[in-house]
Amino acid sequence: MSRLSRAVKESGAPMLGIAAYFYDPIFVEIVAKLGFRVLWIEMEHAFITFAEAADLCRIASGVGMLTMIRIPDSRRENVLKAAECGADIIDLPMVDSPETAHELIQYGRFRPLGARGYFSVPRALDYGLAESLPEAQQKVNAELCLMIQIETEEAVRRAEELCAIPGIDVFIGPADLSASLGVPGQTTHPKVVQAAENCLRSARKHGKVVAVGSPLPDVKFWADQGVDVLFCGNDVACLRMGAQSILKQATAAIQSRKESTSAR
Repeated sequence: MSRLSRAVKESGAPMLGIAAYFYDPIFVEIVAKLGFRVLWIEMEHAFITFAEAADLCRIASGVGMLTMIRIPDSRRENVLKAAECGADIIDLPMVDSPETAHELIQYGRFRPLGARGYFSVPRALDYGLAESLPEAQQKVNAELCLMIQIETEEAVRRAEELCAIPGIDVFIGPADLSASLGVPGQTTHPKVVQAAENCLRSARKHGKVVAVGSPLPDVKFWADQGVDVLFCGNDVACLRMGAQSILKQATAAIQSRKESTSAR
């Protein structure tokens, strides 16, 4: 059983996650202390390096968070380096076919489940400190979650095929899914909801852990659907919302002072 599956089983409610789009250990410590359970390390759209991703995994692990690295594609070098970082979850975006999902498994699992390179000293294998490297590799096979993102019309159409693949879990991406279905940004549009419900049925049928990246207004909707992991924010949004709140409060205080002064 993967570390994520164990945590989901123990949680009994959707686990809340948050995304890091840039390298900031302070942000990781703050969100861990606030109670977020999973850190999403973004390498598809953001400019985080693998060295930085490995550090964020160390930091997050040290403060009790699970970690997910989203890689840009299924090339061997991306899957392998993410796996060597020792993340709890490797997430692959835009998976439209079983062939792509099998590439993730091929490069992310040690033999006999895949063909991951036999490198003996990564963080994922405790730098080679294990008494038996083959046993340590099989432990990694069992504990590492490989996750595919269903976020296009084609992926929804093939959801049953994708969810039937052993050894992978599922991430539903409502934002890209809404764009693919012709209603960009409308993440609770009936088309998106129906597509998501179809994916959830297939995922549940095959016993998959299900994660979702959700805008804040949609969190209750996804919680009601019984998803296991809810990513509901990121570092850039936290900065923006915090700065907006401070500016609003400070501006209101200044305006109040002006009104008080003019009334004298």
